[in-house]
Amino acid sequence: MSAVESSRRLPVLPVWLIATIAGAFLLLYAYVIWNALIFLIQQANGVEGLTGYGWFVLLLPVVFPIVVFAGAFAIGWKRRAAQFALVLLTGLGLVAAFWLNIFAYAAATTALYGG
Repeated sequence: MSAVESSRRLPVLPVWLIATIAGAFLLLYAYVIWNALIFLIQQANGVEGLTGYGWFVLLLPVVFPIVVFAGAFAIGWKRRAAQFALVLLTGLGLVAAFWLNIFAYAAATTALYGG
């Protein structure tokens, strides 16, 4: 056995368990994406509309959860079930904090509107 083969780790969890845990968390991430998309559409159809900067800022919470889920999945899928779930939960917390920051910024500034 070569050094490369011995350093390669096989998944600790069965595939069905990885898919179940990831699928449950994917629903939570999808909920955040859906809320961000609805907020973007509501603000774009508002009285003042959005500037280019507003589109950029309000598209970030739509894209960010996808990137975080992919990163969390890549980090955690070879770990034990509780560790995998904890990595995905940490990513979800990061996404929630980011979404709240964007929401607060959108409520506090007028730079996003009036395009």
